[in-house]
Amino acid sequence: MKNVTILISLVATTALYMLLARPEVNMTDNRLTPEEERVIVHKGTERPFSGKYHDFKGKGTYVCKRCGTPLFLSTAKFDSGCGWPSFDQELPGAVRRQSDADGRRTEITCAACGAHLGHVFFGEGFTARNTRHCVNSISMNFVPAEEGESGTAIFASGCFWGTQYHFQRAKGVLTTEVGYTGGDTARPTYDEVGRGSTGHAEAVKVIFDPAQTSFEDLAKLFFETHDFTQVDRQGPDVGTQYRSEIFYVDESQKQAAGKLVDLLRAKGYAVATRVTKAREFWPAEDYHQSYYQKKGGSPYCHVYRKIF
Repeated sequence: MKNVTILISLVATTALYMLLARPEVNMTDNRLTPEEERVIVHKGTERPFSGKYHDFKGKGTYVCKRCGTPLFLSTAKFDSGCGWPSFDQELPGAVRRQSDADGRRTEITCAACGAHLGHVFFGEGFTARNTRHCVNSISMNFVPAEEGESGTAIFASGCFWGTQYHFQRAKGVLTTEVGYTGGDTARPTYDEVGRGSTGHAEAVKVIFDPAQTSFEDLAKLFFETHDFTQVDRQGPDVGTQYRSEIFYVDESQKQAAGKLVDLLRAKGYAVATRVTKAREFWPAEDYHQSYYQKKGGSPYCHVYRKIF
C-alpha cells in the first residue's frame, strides 16, 4: 500500500511539472471558456464581425485575455472593414511575431504568455504606419482610461534619433515614434525630407499617461535636451528638417508651450522654437525607429542640461 501511495504521488508531481513546463501555457488557462481556449490556446479564429471589440470605440488599453499584459492603446485602433479589431501599432515589446506553419501569414502572440492574438499584415495602406494587427476580440480584455484618453505630444528638435532617445526614458511616456510632419508632401521618405523639398521636420510623436506626467513636463524636457536658439539646424545637422518646433494638438498645449517660450526669453534666451498647430504625422522608415536602442550609443547633439 505504501508503494502504491508513493507511485500516485510521483505521478501527480510529474504531471504538475509537465504542466508548468509546457511552453506558452499559463496556469490561468483553466479559467478560459471552451471558445476562448479554441482561439487563444489552439490558434483558432473567431467569426468576422462577431467579436465585441470589432466596432468598439472606447478609450483605454487592450490587454491580453490570458495574462493581462497591455498590448495595444486605443489610439492605435482603426476600422479596416475586415470584421476584426485592427491596430496599426503595438505597445513596445508586447507582441511577438512568427510565421505560421504554412509560411503564408505572420502570427502575432502575447510576448508574455504566448496567447494567440491573430495575424499582422503590411503594405495595405490603411494608415500612415501601413501595418494592420488583425486581432481576435476574444483574445483581449479592455481597460478603460481612468481620466480620458492618453495624451499625444509632437516635438521636433533636430535629428529625431536623439529626440526620441530622451523621451523614451521619460517618466509617464508610453510609446514614441519618429517621423515627419509640418510639410505638405504625403508619405515622405527620409531622402525626400533630407533634400529640403517637403517642408517637413524630423519629429517625434510621444504618447503619454496624463496621470504620470504632463505636456508641460515633456515640453520642458524638449527644451532641456537641445539648443533651441539655433535656426534650422542642430549641431552639425543643417537644414529646415532639423528646426526646433512644437506641434500642439489643442489649445491647452499651445498655451503651455507659449508660456515656456516666454519664460525662456525672460531668462535671456533667444528662442528660435516655432509653436504651430499639429498636422498629419508620417511615420519614418523602420530603420530610424528606436535607433539608439538598436545600435547602442547615445546622441551626439542632444545633451540634457537643467534649465527650469
